[in-house]
Amino acid sequence: MTTTVRSLEVSRADLRRTQLVEAPVPTLGAGQALLRVDTFALTANNITYGVAGDMIGYWDFFPATEGWGRIPVWGFADVVQGTDDLPEGTRVFGYLPMSTHLVVEPQRRGDPATFRDASAHRAHLPPTYNQYRLTSHDPLHSADTEGVQAVFFPLFMTSFVLDDWLADNADFGAARVVLSSASSKTAAGTALCISRRTGDRPTVVGLTSAGHRDFVDGLGFYDEVVTYDDVASLDASVPTVFVDIAGNASVRHAVHSHLGDSLRASSVVGITHWEEQAGPTELPGPAPQMFFAPSQIEKRSTDWGPGGLQERFAVAWSGLLDVVGDWVRLVRVDGFDALATTYDSLVDGSAPPDEAYVVTLG
Repeated sequence: MTTTVRSLEVSRADLRRTQLVEAPVPTLGAGQALLRVDTFALTANNITYGVAGDMIGYWDFFPATEGWGRIPVWGFADVVQGTDDLPEGTRVFGYLPMSTHLVVEPQRRGDPATFRDASAHRAHLPPTYNQYRLTSHDPLHSADTEGVQAVFFPLFMTSFVLDDWLADNADFGAARVVLSSASSKTAAGTALCISRRTGDRPTVVGLTSAGHRDFVDGLGFYDEVVTYDDVASLDASVPTVFVDIAGNASVRHAVHSHLGDSLRASSVVGITHWEEQAGPTELPGPAPQMFFAPSQIEKRSTDWGPGGLQERFAVAWSGLLDVVGDWVRLVRVDGFDALATTYDSLVDGSAPPDEAYVVTLG
């Protein structure tokens, strides 16, 4: 049995700084279990967790050295020291640190498919992030698609509930949805969901950089693709919802200024352009509102009952699996040195849009 936990920590003051930390495996208390982290995905979404770490509480999930943080990731882990309710050898999927191990306090609520980490320091955090799925009871799980699940489950769940939120609000009376950071997996997934609606739907426009235009065009999920420097080409008379996944203040200002009263809603979802948040704050049209996926997940869990959300998402997930191989290439990353290098490429924005990273720490 290992006696050391190794972690990649990130400076909370400067996301470009990282350090490798080793610490003893904590002594388990009553009701606690030890997970060995096996495989997880690393995407631009994880950088967003760091950017919004203090605002939303992402730093609180996995405490770290003073002044540093452990950015959450999504992936698979195995129980190496278990409890009566969570025996050794159980494989789980959920929210993990960039570490070799994690201590949890599993709480079962009569659901054989999941458990909740009831650790005291996580009690104030969104329930969606504290729930873990047992692969033995997970309808989405397949050993040969674990990499896809690690990469896309959180991103495509956001896409799915974002599309649902728009539809739930009748698209705010808009005939068009404009998505920034159109090459990102969350934006493209949202465009895919909207494009597969039955009946009338809004047209979907992707905003992207000139360098990513061909990639976004090639996806086939968008009705139109426009570069950031050509926002003025959008027909300003069409009622529009702006979904901002880039978080780029200049782009947001350009969209609001050009569309003005034609904007029916403006939603902030991500911060892929995390270093370009500074800019004009006085915006024509509706004030941007933060979209928080767990809130819509909780709403639909109530609306549709215990299995309703999972059933609907499973249908959308099947559709994703049909196209994901033509969209993204999974790149395997082994060990902490390679993890740090990959993390750097995501922080500086140099990672190609058609790659997704699946990490194994060994």
